[in-house]
Amino acid sequence: MAKIKEAEARGGKTASFKLGAVGGQEAQEDAALNSLPPGVSVKVGEAYTKVGMLLSRYKSGPLPKAFKIIPSLPNWDAILYLTNPSGWTSHATLAATRILCSNLKPSQSQRFFKYVLLPKFREQVQDTGKVTPQVFEACIKAVYKPAAFFKGLLFPLAEAGCTLKEAAIMSAVLSRVSIPVLHSAAALLRLSEMHYRGPTSLFIRTLLDKKYALPYKVVDALVFHFLRFSDPEMGVEKNDDGEKRMPVLWHQSFLVFCQRYKQDLTPDQKAALLDLLRVQKHDSIGPDIRRELTTGHARGEMLDEPIDEDMDDAISL
Repeated sequence: MAKIKEAEARGGKTASFKLGAVGGQEAQEDAALNSLPPGVSVKVGEAYTKVGMLLSRYKSGPLPKAFKIIPSLPNWDAILYLTNPSGWTSHATLAATRILCSNLKPSQSQRFFKYVLLPKFREQVQDTGKVTPQVFEACIKAVYKPAAFFKGLLFPLAEAGCTLKEAAIMSAVLSRVSIPVLHSAAALLRLSEMHYRGPTSLFIRTLLDKKYALPYKVVDALVFHFLRFSDPEMGVEKNDDGEKRMPVLWHQSFLVFCQRYKQDLTPDQKAALLDLLRVQKHDSIGPDIRRELTTGHARGEMLDEPIDEDMDDAISL
């Protein structure tokens, strides 16, 4: 008799647990339906709320057909909101990025990156100090829409005052993918004009390391970016003596710039950058920057004509 009562008690607890789970799920669905975007019917709201519940547990396999048609809908962003993107698993985020990035226009992809992928990226870095392989891969997929990637992911991240950890992970994404020269040049131009933060130097260095042939307009903008700190009071760190100085990341990006583009600098620009080294000093990196600036030809200088030995022999005859 005691065993029967114990079994009934266990059964009652199990039933209560299941009912509680079902009740919680229904409460979430009701909350989503009560905040339906304008123009979305209750039936559509119910369907995509259930899709969102599936994406919150998704690990593998094809996504529902209802999700795959989202890019073709005129109110695609309102429908996407019903699936509760913040609750997606990392696997669902990657699968969704593949579908949406392939089918949305660049301006639409930009919104998806800014309001869905970027918050997911930052949340994971904040919680664990890293991102899952799936979210990292989703960011790589985003680079294949370069204009949308920069406007929806990189620039908002840089302007929000991201951490060095976030910048390092996003720079790793940048280094994995080839980016069209014009998009890379436009990104460098924008970064060079932003209010300076340490992570900005990391993004600039990563793009400079791609060794693209940059327009002179971008080279000049980068020169002015570095010359902004010709005043000792413009330093963002303090050394042991209390003097302001620029961080190591800034000096590293300065060195990479001089290594890659010293022949695109005018003599006046080289002289100004050499004067900058007297203000912003670094014991180990400074001499390397000076060496790069004092070697090689400058923009506008005449190059020596190569000697053609066969032509020289013909003239002597």
